[in-house]
Amino acid sequence: MTTPDALRYSRIQLTHGSGAIPVVGFGTLIPNPVDTKEATKTALGVGFRHLDCAERYGNEQAVGDAVREAFEEGTLQRADLFVTTKLWNSNHRPERVRPAFDASRRRLQVDYVDCYLIHTPFAFQPGDNQDPRDDRGQVIYDPGVTLVDTWRALERLVDDGDCGSIGLSDITLDKLREIVAVARIKPAVVEVESHPYLPEWELLEFCQEHGIVLLAFAPLGHAMEPKIIDDPVITDIAERVHMSPAQVVLSWAAQRGTAFLTTSTKRQRIQENFAVSTLPEDAMRDIRDRMSANVRFNAVVDSGVPGFIPRPK
Repeated sequence: MTTPDALRYSRIQLTHGSGAIPVVGFGTLIPNPVDTKEATKTALGVGFRHLDCAERYGNEQAVGDAVREAFEEGTLQRADLFVTTKLWNSNHRPERVRPAFDASRRRLQVDYVDCYLIHTPFAFQPGDNQDPRDDRGQVIYDPGVTLVDTWRALERLVDDGDCGSIGLSDITLDKLREIVAVARIKPAVVEVESHPYLPEWELLEFCQEHGIVLLAFAPLGHAMEPKIIDDPVITDIAERVHMSPAQVVLSWAAQRGTAFLTTSTKRQRIQENFAVSTLPEDAMRDIRDRMSANVRFNAVVDSGVPGFIPRPK
């Protein structure tokens, strides 16, 4: 019987926070709460120990139900699970951060959160409307708060002992530099779109220099055109190493020093995405040197409004 490759079980110790983040993570951006709960239970059963959640996803309760059941069944210990969730744009005002955090914690049914991220660096009009728009359909931003103001409020969550680490999501390198320069508690994690068509090498280098974990979302390109898993470089490597193209791409993400998130409601796909394995060095070189496409699939970094960009085939 072969021993599973250790890569899929690896963790990265947080320099600016407590604990270690599992390299292989499960994203919970799933529209239907029933599907969310079942997919989360499947992911935990397969071996995922990092759940990436968000207030904006509207399904933290379903994730929490799945986690609670796993605790009750004795198949999972809280200490083994790394829970990330995110502060939405309409809660950037410092006085809104703690209530938003506590609400997420209650829905997730956990006493503490391992990592709390600012979902995007864009502050929207404060209030219960997560997508405030004016009469012309334009987003209403909040000029009364800065990203640094919001960051200071997250730092207080760590001070209070309810949050193991804090970070940022959907952020550019320039904005990240601004926070790192003034932060009392440095970002532990930065979650951004990253894959072989958007490797973010400069951002990764900065993160590694400052002890920040780069957490890649959409590591397979969200199955959008041009499809990363159909790239000849990837399919050639997959054939050589006897892995699926998706496993090649995810293994590359883990092996180059990032953590990553995948999402699926299909058991077979969830199992496949967890089963990453170490690639030979020539495969790593091929992906870096022979894949020249430069594609961003999600425009959230431009406006704070999430949305994958359809492209013609």
